[in-house]
Amino acid sequence: MTGESNLDKILKSMGPVLHDGEYVFCVVDDPMRISPDDIIMLFKEEEGVTIIVEKSIADRSGLLYSAVFSWISLTVHSSLEAVGLTAAFSRALAEEGISCNVVAGYHHDHIFVPLNDSDRAIMALNRLAKG
Repeated sequence: MTGESNLDKILKSMGPVLHDGEYVFCVVDDPMRISPDDIIMLFKEEEGVTIIVEKSIADRSGLLYSAVFSWISLTVHSSLEAVGLTAAFSRALAEEGISCNVVAGYHHDHIFVPLNDSDRAIMALNRLAKG
């Protein structure tokens, strides 16, 4: 199943959803010490393995992190080859002074914003969707 590649259609139907919870980025030497069911994202980098987990799991596991984030998912199924989506929503968030960290899954894009900016981020994304 191929996702939508027309940027106008994607933006109008992106449907941002704020997940409950607090999320953190951590670097781990051994990702197997965390249950795969608890890992939101895992990415291997030269410097180590980055994982995104709920803050409570990081705290319980003694993992270090530098900031706490909210997780927003765009419910539209956008193509991995769509052009301009990340630029459009990151620009809308930047105009509001909100940083974002983006993870693209096969079906959806996921945006991690500072915890205290989540409501403003949802409002900015909804404004972008309305054009």
